[in-house]
Amino acid sequence: MFVKITTSDKRQYVKLVESFRDERGVSRQRVIATLGRLEAVLAGESNALISGLLRAAGKPTLDQGTGEVSFAPALTVGDTWMLTALWKELGLDDALRRILRPHRQFDAERLLRVMVFNRLCDPESKLGIARWLEGTRVPDGAADAVTSA
Repeated sequence: MFVKITTSDKRQYVKLVESFRDERGVSRQRVIATLGRLEAVLAGESNALISGLLRAAGKPTLDQGTGEVSFAPALTVGDTWMLTALWKELGLDDALRRILRPHRQFDAERLLRVMVFNRLCDPESKLGIARWLEGTRVPDGAADAVTSA
């Protein structure tokens, strides 16, 4: 496939063209889609180009739309990022690691950090922290410490 510019009635059009061989083996070209007028494409009016590609793919154009809007769930990020910066600025991460150094079976500092953040952002029981983490992103992989502990 390639893009071809054709002229018709003093206007130039951008077309998506495919080369193929007919049953006699002769090389031919077939227009897959007319993508719009060359002036519109050069002027940066990308809607004409996008609409032409959507028509070629058999999908609704920008003007037609699908009538369907779907929203994906988003993770809460801002509060935990701010609290992580504050946690580090206060030196709580280093202090807790120093205090808990003899107990190296698991990363207690990360678990404590997640529990404190949960209490500050959306107070839950200790069992509710797992539900809270499903919709929240905690920096530095602290959430992984809870789900794997």
